[in-house]
Formats: sequence, structure tokens, C-alpha cells
Amino acid sequence: MRLFSQLSWYFLSEWRRYLGAIGFLIIIAILQLVPPRLVGIVVDGISKETMTRNQLISYVVLMLFIALIVYGLRYVWRLWLFGASYKLAVQLRQKFYRQLSLQNQAFYLKYRTGDLIARTTNDVDRVVFAAGEGVLTLVDSLVMGCAVLIMMSVEISWQLTLLALIPMPIMALVIKRYGDQLHHRFKHAQGAFSTLNNHAQESLTSIRMIKSFGLEEKQSNQFEQVATEAGRRNMHVAKIDARFDPTIFIAIGMANLLAIAGGSWMVLQGTLTLGELTSFIMYLGLMIWPMLALAWMFNIVERGSAAYSRILSLLEEPLVIKDGSQSLQEEKGILTANIKEFSYPETSRVVLKNVDFILKPGRFLGLCGPTGSGKSTLITLLQRQFDVTQGDICYQNMPLSEIHLDEWRARLAVVNQTPFLFSDTVGGNIALGRPDASIEQIHEAARIACVHDDILRLPEGYQTQVGERGVMLSGGQKQRISIARAILQNAEILILDDALSAVDGQTEFTILQNLNRWRQGRTLIISAHRLSALVEADNILVLSQGSIAIQGAHEGLINQPGWYTDMYRYQQIEAALDGDL
Repeated sequence: MRLFSQLSWYFLSEWRRYLGAIGFLIIIAILQLVPPRLVGIVVDGISKETMTRNQLISYVVLMLFIALIVYGLRYVWRLWLFGASYKLAVQLRQKFYRQLSLQNQAFYLKYRTGDLIARTTNDVDRVVFAAGEGVLTLVDSLVMGCAVLIMMSVEISWQLTLLALIPMPIMALVIKRYGDQLHHRFKHAQGAFSTLNNHAQESLTSIRMIKSFGLEEKQSNQFEQVATEAGRRNMHVAKIDARFDPTIFIAIGMANLLAIAGGSWMVLQGTLTLGELTSFIMYLGLMIWPMLALAWMFNIVERGSAAYSRILSLLEEPLVIKDGSQSLQEEKGILTANIKEFSYPETSRVVLKNVDFILKPGRFLGLCGPTGSGKSTLITLLQRQFDVTQGDICYQNMPLSEIHLDEWRARLAVVNQTPFLFSDTVGGNIALGRPDASIEQIHEAARIACVHDDILRLPEGYQTQVGERGVMLSGGQKQRISIARAILQNAEILILDDALSAVDGQTEFTILQNLNRWRQGRTLIISAHRLSALVEADNILVLSQGSIAIQGAHEGLINQPGWYTDMYRYQQIEAALDGDL
């Protein structure tokens, strides 16, 4: 029952729908009390030969009329009640998506994709079912049950009512115990479903790698183990589920036995008529649904409660990156970094230290260094995916932590090492950041990224579907489409994080030349292993073990002994040999 108090915020916001539905449920419960009483009157009238033919017909017509009214009211309350519960699903998923979009990378190290999908789909469905069907069964069982008890006690015999209800308290205690067990077992079952979802998602995402390594049998066996465990967990839930109905029917059977035995004795004693006993048995039959509904309510509410606790654990996950309160000025600003030290959350290893630079508007900053030297980490900090542990990164003389996050990120266009394409057309992927862009603007961005001709060679040109994650495109095509997408965004600062690694040297040279012409007044930051991409940079930071080993323009760095000079010469020799071949 705790779930209803947790969802009180929603019930209050949709009180009109819920109150209207509950009102109709009460009217229906009252109307359903009339037919059994009419049947009792008819039985007594026929047995005593005091009822006329016209009276019998009028009673039958009245019962049919009540059935039609109940039918219409049931239709309306279902629209109101279940319509309100479906709106809850929309709100929960909107909150969920908003929470996911605000979290940083550390959050996604903690929660896996399949688990998040399971919570936004299966768990939300369980909560919605409880907010709809659970409210229905709770109200219907209480109203109907109380109304039937009153009629049985007041209109017929309170002594016989007490006798028939002897099994009910025992049944209620047993069902409450089943509900507690169901809550814990269903929570574990949902966790197993999340694991199954994770495994399926990872297998489908990496299916090409699995097939290329011939791992189909191994992956199939692993999936079978996970699926078996999920099935075992669900079987534990089913074992508790299966105990509800037998318990209720045993209690109902005992209640009927007591009612018939006690009622028969009262008829023989003359304290109860045969028609009254018939009405009592019919009323007791009406108690079957409230008791079944009460057990069903415990079942679905406990499932919903377990699911909602999983959802709340994510909705209440604190944001590591807090939104700033300062707004940026319209003009371009100077980007300065003074990173004394940075470590990733929950790790003690220092990834960056003593990294300082000043980047004026319209300048070109290059980042290079050995693998693991901290280039991508620095770019991550510039995007404010994490906050600097010690020190600051400032823009317009304001620390990034004080600037509105949306305003700062709107100034950036980023192409990451591993480009991501949505299952959309090529044109739709390029226009992701500017869906209102014209065809000419999309084509121009593609020309700058040297991918326009490649797109025209596709079966449907810019309308070609790229498949999930761009599966039908090569790595170089995906990188260039991602670059075109960033160019079309027309942001103040363009960041390329090793985004030219999958293109050949000639294409890279052409893209860089195009970018130099395009970026008039815009700031460019390129991280690259291929040093030829940084030749035109105004300043190059050579990182080593998280620190700046040396910095300067290409002409200055090439004349100083060290990693940069050695790597540049090696790459020049490699390019010359490739050219000869």
C-alpha cells in the first residue's frame, strides 16, 4: 500500500479523473446490490404464491435496466481511470529521460544500457498497471465488500453474517504474508530481467564481432544461462502468485459452508425465510469478487511497489554535474584552463595535472601525445562532462561550473573518437543539431567534410537509411558525416577528438583545408595521433602522462628534440613508403 502514498503527487494532479471513476464505481457497487434483493423477493413471492405475473415481469425488467446502466458506467470509468494511469506512464518516462540526459559519464559506468531500458519499459508498465488496475481493485473491493456486508447484516441477519465471515481474518493475514514475499521476489525477478536485457542488448550491438570471431555458440550458451536464471527468478514469483487464488477459494468455500449450515438451521427455526437465505447466498457470491480483487490488488501493488523502488533509485540519483547560474554574453570569449589536478570519480589516480593554456577566439589549438596521455580527458573536461578536481576552466572569465550548462554546450560542436549515427537517413543524421537546415546547407556541410560525393553514390543519396548505428557505412564515412553534422551546427567552438583517424592522408588534408577556410572567426580544437592534422595549429599541447611536456607552434616543436619531432618524422617516412607502394 506504500505505493499509493508514493504516487500521491500524481493522484492529486489527476484528482478529477480518479474521483469521477471512484464515484462511478461506488454507484455501480450500490446498483449491484439491488438484483440479489429483488431475487429474494421474487423467490418468497413465488413460494408463497403472492406475486402476480405483472409484478414478476416488472422485477425482471428492472434488473435488466440496472444491468444496462452498470454497463454504461463501467465503460466511462474505465476511460477515466485507465486514461489517467496511461498519462502517468508518459510523465514517468519523461522524468526518466530527463534524468538520464542530465547524468554524466560516471552514471553510465554504474548503470548498464539494458538495465536502464528495462526500468523505463517493464518497470514503468508495472507501476502504471498498479495505478490503474490497483486503484480499481482497491476501491471496488472495499466499496462492494462493505456494501454487501451492510446488506447482509442489516437486511437479513447479522448473526449469520458473522458466522460466514469467520474464515476472512485468517485469509487476510495469509494474503498479507504472501504480498510481502511477492515484493522481494518480484524485485529480484526484475533484476534478473535487467541482466537478461543487458546481455541481449550487448549481443545484438556486437553481433558482427561475435560472428567474425566465431563466438556464436559461446554467446548462445551464456545467454541460455542468463535466460535460465531469469526464468528461475520468475518461477519463484509464480509460486507465490499461485498461492493467492487457492487461499481465497478455500476461505470462500468455508464461508459458504458456514452460511448454508447456519442459514439452514435458522430457516428450520423460523428466524429466516427461504427467500432471505437465497438472497444471503447470492450476496455471499458477490463477496467472491471483492475478496479476489483484494488479493489481486495486493499482487499488482506489490509488483508495482517493487518496480517503483527501482525507478526511484534512478530518479533520486544525485546529479554529479550541477547546473550553473550565470548566463553568457553574446560575444565570443577567451577560454582559459588552469587544471592543477583531475582524477575520475571513485579513483585515486591523477589523470591530468598542471595543464594550463589560453585559447583566444578564432584560434586553432592542437592536442597530441602518446596513447593514454590525457587528450580525451581534457576534451571531456572542456565539455564539462566532469568537473575539475583542483583548478578551473574558465570562459568569459567565469568558471564553467558557474555557467548555465545548456548555454555553454550550445557554444560547442563535438565530434568524438567513435562517431554515433542514429537509425535515420544520411541527411537526417547531418541535420541532427539543426533540423530546420535547408538542403543546400546540409550539402555544403557535407562538401566541407569531403563526404558529399560518397553520399551521392549511395542508393538513395541523402535519403539513404544508414541502419542502426550507421551499420551500412564505413568508419571513414561515419566520421565524415559526424564532422558534417558538427559543421552544420555552426557553433563557436568546434572540437574534433581524433575524428580523422579513419580517413586517408589526402582526404584528411582536404578536410583540414576546408575547415581552415570555413572556420573564420571560429575556434578549433583538434586532438590527433596523426600530427599532419596539427601543422596549421596556432598552439600545440604535447601531453605526456597527464601533463604538458611541451607546447608551441609546429615549426617551433619540429626543431626541438623529443616525442613530437620523432613521431612527426616517423609518420612522414611511413607516409612516403605508403605513397611508394
